[in-house]
Amino acid sequence: MNSSTLRQLWSVIEDTQTSILLEDNDTELVQQLLRQLETQKILSSEEISVISAYISSRLPLIRDLALLRRGYI
Repeated sequence: MNSSTLRQLWSVIEDTQTSILLEDNDTELVQQLLRQLETQKILSSEEISVISAYISSRLPLIRDLALLRRGYI
C-alpha cells in the first residue's frame, strides 16, 4: 500500500462516525471502511486484500482512537 492510500484510509477513519467505529463488528467495520475508501479511489483486488488485512490488524487502535474521541480514555 502506498503512502497516499494510507493517508486516504486514515482520513476515512477520522471522518467515520464514532458510533460506527465502536459498534460495528470487525467484519462490518472493515467492509464499511473499504467501501468509503473505494468512493475516493479505485482499488484493485490486490489493494483491497492488502488494505483489508491492514485495517483488521489496526482495529484495536481504530477503536481506541474512537474511544478517545468520545472522551472515554
